[in-house]
Amino acid sequence: MTSHFAVFGHPIAHSLSPRIHAAYARANDIDLEYRAIDAAPEHFKDQLASFHRDGGAGANVTLPLKLQAYGYCTELSAAAQRAGTVNTLRRSAGGWSGHNTDGAGLIRDLTERHSLDLRDRRTLLLGAGGAARGVLWPLLDSGLRELVICNRTAETADRLADSVGDPARVHTRYWDDLAQQGSFDLIINATSAGHGDGAFSLPFSLIGARATCYDLSYGNAARSFIAWARAANAAQALDGLGMLVEQAAESFEFWHGVRPETEAVYAQLRASFLSDAAD
Repeated sequence: MTSHFAVFGHPIAHSLSPRIHAAYARANDIDLEYRAIDAAPEHFKDQLASFHRDGGAGANVTLPLKLQAYGYCTELSAAAQRAGTVNTLRRSAGGWSGHNTDGAGLIRDLTERHSLDLRDRRTLLLGAGGAARGVLWPLLDSGLRELVICNRTAETADRLADSVGDPARVHTRYWDDLAQQGSFDLIINATSAGHGDGAFSLPFSLIGARATCYDLSYGNAARSFIAWARAANAAQALDGLGMLVEQAAESFEFWHGVRPETEAVYAQLRASFLSDAAD
């Protein structure tokens, strides 16, 4: 019997999730249908209810709906509670169970695919919205020495830092003061800056000698940040394609009880991106 799954977002036509989950399903002999559903925030609740009535068993949720999804859940995983947002839903008799797989996906990509030891790293997290909240706790759990949160709206960064309750390790800084903050070993872009047309611009002094720069977005949305990091001679400049593949695997396991192998899917998608760039 075919299981029905979907990814909700606005916009969503660009999403690679249907392709990724179809590959995972084939590799694990699971019969599923997975589609993308464009849902504006004001229509998301009704569309999610309709999806369930039509047999929907689970869903991924992306921008700008993760906070709304959190509010629709009757049960939340520990990861979702800490993040305060949900990117994965599973239907049960009591309603929607919510989970957040973003942080786990990021850590797997950094530590396993890119062999990065996160312990004792001085880290700069750019942004304090849902994307940042999704990765904050797993980053701290990985053993970072210091985490500096910087957001264009300083009050939002302060609230996020206060929610952690670790002032010895987690600090906030004003965006305009970044040039005076020294260098970092890891810089993570969790802002939506790359989704516009402007170039990403920050002081090159932020990038330490062994720095890894990582954009949670991928494709065109990550290009301006990656270009900035490469221009500043970062040791590694990475986009979030690997995180996408890994968080999808975490969602797949949440639904089906088996964690798929990810490397072949990642390699195929990366090759596709490189081919598109060459055209």
